[in-house]
Amino acid sequence: MAEVSRVKIRFIVEGLGEAEGELVRHLAPRTVDLIVKALPIEGRAAIWKEEVYFEIPVRMGEEKPVNIVERGTIAFWPVGSALCIFYGKSQPYSPVNVIGRITTNLEIFSKIKSGTKIRVERS
Repeated sequence: MAEVSRVKIRFIVEGLGEAEGELVRHLAPRTVDLIVKALPIEGRAAIWKEEVYFEIPVRMGEEKPVNIVERGTIAFWPVGSALCIFYGKSQPYSPVNVIGRITTNLEIFSKIKSGTKIRVERS
């Protein structure tokens, strides 16, 4: 059962290395399902405070939206159709659907510059 509820993913960051995370279905089941179906995904990083985000080919409205997230949270931002990684004390610009968390190498996200290529795939 654990395999179905949690999907292990890997972030491959151009020139910096990799980080691992997991998508947790019960946090936002429809959002997680759409993202898993879209994998692998590639995008170019944008930075907002202590958050890295990039547009992905998923369109989804709010699902259990929140305005406050913990460090290490992976979320989907409906307004920008973007995947967001909160690596510091940053909070979302507007409500996000929390979909999982980074499990290893969260520090890599603090080194990403705007425009860096990021690939997300199942691990």
